Amino acid sequence: MKICLRDLAAAAEGRLYFDYSIDLREEEVYYDHPFQDPVHITGSVSDNSGAISLRARVETAVSAHCARCSRPFRYDKELDVFFFLAKELQSEDIDDIIVIESDDVELDDIIVPELILSMPMKELCSEDCKGLCPRCGKDLNDGECGCAEEIDPRLAKLAEILDSFKTDK
Repeated sequence: MKICLRDLAAAAEGRLYFDYSIDLREEEVYYDHPFQDPVHITGSVSDNSGAISLRARVETAVSAHCARCSRPFRYDKELDVFFFLAKELQSEDIDDIIVIESDDVELDDIIVPELILSMPMKELCSEDCKGLCPRCGKDLNDGECGCAEEIDPRLAKLAEILDSFKTDK
């Protein structure tokens, strides 16, 4: 969605509101396509004594695969975005300023990268996900797999010591 900053002067209270949805089904994030539902964006661009600010709220459902058990799952994602918009950068130290080259601002060029950068690299279906058995591949969330627990021969003596503490009690 494109916003024309010249319209801010004529807008009530020096603020332009926006409310729209975009389709990001083809957007790839970490080799997956997490945005199967429309991404809903609401917010405003306002001029406060010459300081132009952009505030947006991004809401969508994310489709993901668990990094431990590989099960597909969905969750709701909400993101708040805030930036100042300026024609030139006064200082390199400020991260929340976006330099604009014209009076027309494409909101998707600002908001979509923020949404993608906010996505975690690895997602879990739950914090206590047990993952897959490294031997047989069974989902351990469904129960034990029955594979014999294999002890690294380098740690066999330590396992014996630990077992002796268990039997002493």
